[in-house]
Amino acid sequence: MSDNINSLINTITVGTTIKGDIQANGDFRMDGTLDGNVTLTGKLVIGEKGLIKGNVVCQNANVMGVIDGNLSVKEFLTLYASARVKGDIVANKLAIEPGAYFTGTCHMLDELTD
Repeated sequence: MSDNINSLINTITVGTTIKGDIQANGDFRMDGTLDGNVTLTGKLVIGEKGLIKGNVVCQNANVMGVIDGNLSVKEFLTLYASARVKGDIVANKLAIEPGAYFTGTCHMLDELTD
């Protein structure tokens, strides 16, 4: 089972609110509310009802919900039409669907440093 730990997906469902920072290996899906920072070694998916009030650092991210904080993505960031980001974005690659909204600066880098 320990060999499969990085293939597991952590999920916070709609109606759940967490206060505090989250650090995780592997992927994470947020459909609830988090008041804190997120640091992941994998992919972050924020569903349409998902809300993060804090900074995010991850490998890849698909954002359909709201981030109120800075977002640092080491590889690929996708902002879907329903996405709302209030903060600075740093990403290697970025895709933005029409209708997505973000306010802040955006820096695209070949490689992020920790």
